[in-house]
Amino acid sequence: MTPVAFVYIRDRSTLDALIGRVANAPRIALDTEADSLHSYFEKVCLIQLSIGGAHYLVDPLAGLDLGGFLQALSAKPLMVHGGDYDLRMLRSSLGFCPQAEVFDTMIAAQLLGFEQIGLAALVERVLGVTVAKEGQKSDWSRRPLSEKQLRYAVDDTRFLEALAVRLSDQLRARGRLEWHIESCRSMVESTGRDKVRDAENVWRIKGSGRLSPRQLAYLRELWRWRDEHARHADRPAFKIFGNQQIFELIAWAERYPGESPAQGFKLPRNIRGALLATMEQALRRAAAAEPAEWPERARRERPEPLSGAALRKLAALRSACSLIATDLGIAPSVLAPKAALEAIVRQRPGNLEEIVKCSGLLRWQAELVHGAVARLSVGEGL
Repeated sequence: MTPVAFVYIRDRSTLDALIGRVANAPRIALDTEADSLHSYFEKVCLIQLSIGGAHYLVDPLAGLDLGGFLQALSAKPLMVHGGDYDLRMLRSSLGFCPQAEVFDTMIAAQLLGFEQIGLAALVERVLGVTVAKEGQKSDWSRRPLSEKQLRYAVDDTRFLEALAVRLSDQLRARGRLEWHIESCRSMVESTGRDKVRDAENVWRIKGSGRLSPRQLAYLRELWRWRDEHARHADRPAFKIFGNQQIFELIAWAERYPGESPAQGFKLPRNIRGALLATMEQALRRAAAAEPAEWPERARRERPEPLSGAALRKLAALRSACSLIATDLGIAPSVLAPKAALEAIVRQRPGNLEEIVKCSGLLRWQAELVHGAVARLSVGEGL
């Protein structure tokens, strides 16, 4: 594949020129690179834009005031691929929120029934171009960026407009363009909502549900130890000490209370000095905790189990929706996730609006499953 020219923007004059180009652009292909695999405080490290045949890489770490650029960009229709993460990162890092329509090529591929929806797979299928996949795990926060990294970044947007045009034509031809518009708007709206973090239970990592209260006391102390060091070093928590290592250490510490893990547990090479000393302190605190101080097992509010009749209705509804999805050539989960169908069975909506409200389905999805819900309601007393 032939490399293309691009402008790497790290100074005021080139940024001002880009702002003018953005202001006159009909629509813009957008992508970002972040450092979530390399930093605790993840941030946007590069913003890629393609406008027509011109390509730009904006460096948010160059110390520039990006306010005018982001304001101009927010007013333009955007083309993205799997834009949920990019828009969330742009909002959290830079306060960016799109105001115009967003066309997501990944969502388009799902609505067209494509099995492979990654960008490289789509570009090859739709445009016949093979794109290199190297570079996804780069540390984008390190400077200088290599020429290889920059060219990889350009490839993330250089094909988006052509891809969006082809996919838009296919959506229109199959009467699914409105589905896509609604789906993209829903995605953009979701990126504008904050995710609530439960400060009291954030230490309950995946797999903690199988631990006893005593073991949970160890987990809480070790999680806090790891989180403090990750924050201080601005490194991802898994690079300090992995979740599986925490579980293994908990099992060992229960068998050998009061002993240093340096004497009998296989620690990674980075656990030494202050890291080791503070780990030992965390283990001692957990070992010394009284039973009254041990955390309780998590109590999840789970809905009442479905009755046998309700389970049969759910199976019938899933089967009906699967047939609809098959006829449309899309995955059943794209039409209606299992959780949405279960909500319908539990809450027994009587009309289209109630289906949307109780299930969280988009209107185009609710319209497609409405007939199946109505038939089930009449035939089996939903």
